[in-house]
Amino acid sequence: MADFVGAVDQGTTSTRFMIFDHEGNEQGKYQLEHEQILPRAGWVEHNPVEIWERTVSVVRSAMDSKSLSASDLAACGITNQRETAVVWDRRTGRPYYNAIVWQDTRTDRIASALEREGKGDVIRQKAGLPPATYFSAGKVQWILENVDGVRAAAERGDAVFGNTDTWLTWNLTGGVEGGLHVTDVTNASRTMLMDLETLDWDDELLGFFGIPRSMLPTIRPSSDREGFGVIRVKGPLGGDVPLTGVLGDQQAATVGQVCFAPGQAKNTYGTGNFMLLNTGEELVRSKAGLLTTVCYQLAGSKPVYALEGSIAVTGSAVQWLRDQLGIISGASQSESLASQVDDNGGIYFVPAFSGLFAPYWRSDARGAIVGLSRFNSNAHLARATLEAICYQSRDVVEAMAKDSGVDLDVLKVDGGVTANKLCMQLQADILGVPVSKPVVAETTALGAAYAAGLAVGFWKDTDELAANWNEDERWTPQWDEGRREEGYAGWKKAVQRTLDWVDVE
Repeated sequence: MADFVGAVDQGTTSTRFMIFDHEGNEQGKYQLEHEQILPRAGWVEHNPVEIWERTVSVVRSAMDSKSLSASDLAACGITNQRETAVVWDRRTGRPYYNAIVWQDTRTDRIASALEREGKGDVIRQKAGLPPATYFSAGKVQWILENVDGVRAAAERGDAVFGNTDTWLTWNLTGGVEGGLHVTDVTNASRTMLMDLETLDWDDELLGFFGIPRSMLPTIRPSSDREGFGVIRVKGPLGGDVPLTGVLGDQQAATVGQVCFAPGQAKNTYGTGNFMLLNTGEELVRSKAGLLTTVCYQLAGSKPVYALEGSIAVTGSAVQWLRDQLGIISGASQSESLASQVDDNGGIYFVPAFSGLFAPYWRSDARGAIVGLSRFNSNAHLARATLEAICYQSRDVVEAMAKDSGVDLDVLKVDGGVTANKLCMQLQADILGVPVSKPVVAETTALGAAYAAGLAVGFWKDTDELAANWNEDERWTPQWDEGRREEGYAGWKKAVQRTLDWVDVE
């Protein structure tokens, strides 16, 4: 048997290819960033062709760096930025428009209209999601209504849609020469178009957005030996490597963190923060502002569900300090700058750049820094930025406790921000529970590799995966309860100051 499994990790700011061995250890990686296209305030786009070209490049570079060939990989998986919508011509392979990114807010009128017309509760009941700019369906509706010729092409069956997993799968498996138009249950559950109980596209939901069913990919389990085909594109994987695992990035991180038991939770710190709580085969409908989503589905098994708290801006707030304000030269400097002060000096930063996601779901909110005095310095702002990451996560933990009745014993963490030890200590302090980081921090790619490997028997079961997990670092709370609650009360006041800032029709 081949010694390795590969995973394409197509993220919001970059694409990478990673290679893992049987113990789940990283054996190779190559990564390239892609352009963030910002045509106007609130609009965020990517070039799908650039993403595809980057994917080919990172696969080739990672394989070449280790002198590997297709025969060395037992299987390959894909994990991806969810909700980022691509619409393309199945005859030519050309996108009709740039990919509209999950952070984009141009569809706020569409989401607001759904609520006004009483359709929001239907979407919540069937899809487990509130009407929001975050999800894919509104983006597809916008393209159908605003890009010349797409509506007619969709009615003819030429225009097709997918999140970036579907776009990459279609290209990897042949593109215009027979590429498979498929997705998995986790990505489908992020569209506002799939019924969580039937795991199929829902005609009533399709009608809300005016999307023809012919545009949509076939839905498969996340780990599926037959469902995603074989990679046929010319290159180091072409013709031999089966594509057997697909998971949206946050579900992939949950699998990579081996949260296979109900009640287990992980938090991924990237561009945004995404916390998932495994609820098992029970579909728990949130009453506290969380999302009900598919966690994963193994072929031949029932789906496993999760509650999710999605936070739009966390790591990207640190990038804002670097790129827009220029008070740090690199993300790592946020830790050293924030360490110069013992507290936030009375200021709070709520980075609601594109509204607030869970548990508020307020597209009218905008970012605010409150409590400023002349005493405050750039170090206080850096610390308030790290605290904002942690306070937003506490908002989600509080909502999860209300919905599930489960109080966290420990929070498993992963993602780029976990390299910031001060931020992780603040997270433990603000939550009042230990925070645990695994040895393999790239759990998103690892989860996609696990899904792919399970499908072909590279790993025999989830128990074998759980045995691979090892703790690298742990942070325990140091604040007393009085400081913790005083800090959180200040955060809640700051959030209120961000609301009703923009008018949403």
